[in-house]
Amino acid sequence: MKIFLAGASGAIGSQLTTALVARGHEVVGTTRSAAKADALRALGAEPVVFDALDPESVADAVAKADPEVIVHQLTALSGPTDFRRAKQMAAATDRLRTVGTDHLLAAARAVGVRKVVAQSNAMWMERIGGPVVDENGRIEPNPPADAGETVAALRHVETAVTGITWAEGIALRYGAFYGPGTGVELAPDAGMAGQIRQRKFPIVGGGAGVWSLVHIVDAVSATVAAIERGKRGIYHVADDDPAPVGEWLPELAHVLGAKPPRRLPAWLVRMLAGEAPVNLMTQARGISSEKAKRELGWTLRYPSWRKGFIEGLG
Repeated sequence: MKIFLAGASGAIGSQLTTALVARGHEVVGTTRSAAKADALRALGAEPVVFDALDPESVADAVAKADPEVIVHQLTALSGPTDFRRAKQMAAATDRLRTVGTDHLLAAARAVGVRKVVAQSNAMWMERIGGPVVDENGRIEPNPPADAGETVAALRHVETAVTGITWAEGIALRYGAFYGPGTGVELAPDAGMAGQIRQRKFPIVGGGAGVWSLVHIVDAVSATVAAIERGKRGIYHVADDDPAPVGEWLPELAHVLGAKPPRRLPAWLVRMLAGEAPVNLMTQARGISSEKAKRELGWTLRYPSWRKGFIEGLG
């Protein structure tokens, strides 16, 4: 198929480009930076530099590509992850998930795209019920005020994409990525791994929030399966071992050769960083990916982060 991959130079986009080209698909890959065009070309994609927040830029790029499928992997989640920059990246990503999504869908409809696959994530599943939820679960309707825009943006991309009637619309709720290119890897001082090595990524409160993780190679293979075989709706994409932060974070620090993470009381983190990080560390719920395995024929290389941390961070 001819696939328009928005966000082809990102953490998942670059590896997804390679995987799609290897399977015989023709990929038109977008980037915000002209400097990254040659790298995309080297991966086998036709590079396009565009601004996802400019409707004319998006419409022109999609019209010229005339794809059968659009894959929306646009985020601004890259570079250093200090708190101030994290807030800026989150705000920019929110815009890409609202305004950017709307522009992509309008352009897709205009050229007769038959499938749209978009990135969501599972960090803000509703905070009720047990520790693990399937696709019947919904995005948290009452998030902390300082997470309101981010959660609304996730809800928007899911509702907008799965609600289209003129094509198959699929939203992928990914678990937290780890592995090469994600910042959670062995590369020196890479993203979150750098924070863990510097003991700047603490366990908050009891660390009871349950996170689902997914190695980047498994996230890529699930996305390929959704592009090729997915049906309208939502699929969860994570490994089979959701676990509390207080369990997996010390293991990750150990594999990275770091000292154990600090433990900070929730009241202190709430005062310094807000309610959202406290909520994620203490109340998050994991996800089940049984639907993706059953309906897409998806198999995991790393069914558990326990093995993935040891074998898959390099």
